[in-house]
Amino acid sequence: MNSVLISATELADALEEPRPPRVLDCRARLGQPAEGRLLWWEAHLPSSRHLDLETDLAGSPGVHGRHPLPREAAFVGSLQRLGITAEEPVVVYDDMGGQLAAARAWWMLACWAGHPDVRLLDGGIKAWVGQGGDLVGGDVSPPRPSRWQPQFRTDTQVTAEEVFSGRALKVDARGVQRFRGEVEPIDPVAGHIPGAVCRPSSDNLTPAGRFKPAAELARELPHAEEVVAYCGSGVTACHNVLAYAVAGRALPKLYPGSWSEWIRDPSRPVATGG
Repeated sequence: MNSVLISATELADALEEPRPPRVLDCRARLGQPAEGRLLWWEAHLPSSRHLDLETDLAGSPGVHGRHPLPREAAFVGSLQRLGITAEEPVVVYDDMGGQLAAARAWWMLACWAGHPDVRLLDGGIKAWVGQGGDLVGGDVSPPRPSRWQPQFRTDTQVTAEEVFSGRALKVDARGVQRFRGEVEPIDPVAGHIPGAVCRPSSDNLTPAGRFKPAAELARELPHAEEVVAYCGSGVTACHNVLAYAVAGRALPKLYPGSWSEWIRDPSRPVATGG
């Protein structure tokens, strides 16, 4: 097992241990900000708590894109409210193979906040149910708040200016049609950052919604001395960063603002086509 992933069977065993992991439900629906918590409320893994894309994993939309990183203090507040500490393992999951928004939670906890033991449930809630795991509904007892003060790492990300002036290979996690500028259902400008290559986050997964084997990912993921991961708003880009981790490759830096920030400055170039 790769250390950034955990199977449903392994999670079931871990939850029976004296020091079980904190489990965070990160399900979300773009354009429906209340839907993630509603999905959690209706049915979730026992003991799991909801970590919200819009309020916990992102700041207010604006000049830095649709899902900018929250202020460090705000994220610390979310983690402390959920009782997260550096001494307890954490497992994150969603229902889209990690794309919305478990991989974002993994990146923010492990890469940005420096938590030493964060894993993503491979296959998500579907895998849990498929191996016979129970789901429960309704609220759970609030955890005892923690006092964890993470030491944030800013060297795991890049700004728009660094993307503009840097030489790193830019890897776009959006679908091919959005990358080429043929369709754009969300942002006001279509296309991609010049020089970027397209690696849709869905290509990291098998048809069953689990991550492909490490060796297969290592062959498929774009190679370069330096890599920057981006997408529409910095969410599914984290899925590509996680895929590099599964593959045992050096991790790309994340461009959190991604396309939704890039296009806010009309002086930044835009490319279309393949």
